[in-house]
Amino acid sequence: MKPKAVILAAGWGTRLRPLTLGRPKPAIRLLGETLVEHNLRELSGLIDEAVIVVGYKDEVIKEKMGESFAGIKIKYVHQDEQLGTGHAAKVALPFLGEEFLILNGDDLYLREDIEKCLEKNPSILVKEVVEPSRYGQVSVEGGAVKEIVEKPATKVSDLINVGCYYLNKSFFEKEIEKSSRGEYEIVDFLKFFIKEKNSLYYALAKKWMPVTYPWSILDATEEIFRERESRKEGVVEKGAFVNGKIIMEKGSVLKSGSVIDGPVYIGKGTVVGPNTYIKGPTAIHDNCFVGAGVEVQESVIFSGTQVPHYAFIGDSVIGENCLVGAGVVLINFLFGGDVIWAKVKGKKISTGREKMGTVIGNNVKIGPNVSVMPGVMIADGTTVYPNMLVRENVGENTRYE
Repeated sequence: MKPKAVILAAGWGTRLRPLTLGRPKPAIRLLGETLVEHNLRELSGLIDEAVIVVGYKDEVIKEKMGESFAGIKIKYVHQDEQLGTGHAAKVALPFLGEEFLILNGDDLYLREDIEKCLEKNPSILVKEVVEPSRYGQVSVEGGAVKEIVEKPATKVSDLINVGCYYLNKSFFEKEIEKSSRGEYEIVDFLKFFIKEKNSLYYALAKKWMPVTYPWSILDATEEIFRERESRKEGVVEKGAFVNGKIIMEKGSVLKSGSVIDGPVYIGKGTVVGPNTYIKGPTAIHDNCFVGAGVEVQESVIFSGTQVPHYAFIGDSVIGENCLVGAGVVLINFLFGGDVIWAKVKGKKISTGREKMGTVIGNNVKIGPNVSVMPGVMIADGTTVYPNMLVRENVGENTRYE
């Protein structure tokens, strides 16, 4: 009998704002499908039923997913309070068998890695990374986990916890206290089990993609393109040129004089051109219009957004139903090649990217001849008036010159 899977999808996704103000993070779309859908496709055939733990904006996930997807039956369990991953898992326990898979709904996993994790119970999926300091580190000995340490000051291991577990109900019999974040953490259940039983196995992941910050969407989009083949269900007019991979959904149009350097995704009902240049990896979702003289490089544009003419969009993420005026420049690099910093939850952090443009929320209007400095975030519903240079986050210590 196949195990059930628990997908944790109840969080607020505050580090991904402004893109999550109208939807939970697992409902963010990459190449036309939500993060939850991507993971369910990887799980197809491995499980028959998924229990999705929902909370914030749960109606968005329920409406999108329905009662089944990719041959997997779906049940929803509501987490009334955001009390952490451990609490979310316990909310799902009454609907599970003795053994079950747990994974984060806002990270991307690879099927073959999940299969390796399912070979032994209990087991945790780990990944070797170059900079483990930002993650919970996993020390192993032989074939078992020796210790899990959350973001230690001194490196414990190059292996990190990626939030995918094959566990059983005995893990959650112990009562734990809230962590320093005021939450009940799955990791604390694991720590107790390691201490008492010393029999937690691990599997080494080949690929894992966390979608933590807005610029993570750019990285994840690039990664998904690697696994997709070209597909043209739209119309490519005579005089349009396509180089490399392109995915065009039904009702999309690439107009004459436009040039595509793939990989590029064009969603349903989206019109690109005429005389437009798109450089990948770029995803332009459903019902968008990217018109004459516009240049888009390595960016993601969500559904319903219009960029009618003569604008530059570089390494940026633009939300739904936005309007970007003529002459707008979303600047994507600093002279000297410095890494771009951005302000998230009131703190400046490094994006780790030398090229990073603007993150724009939903329903934003940007007037003509506006320039926006690298790493700036513009909040939902904002109007940026013409002829401005935007230097800092709009809605948080905004300053114009």
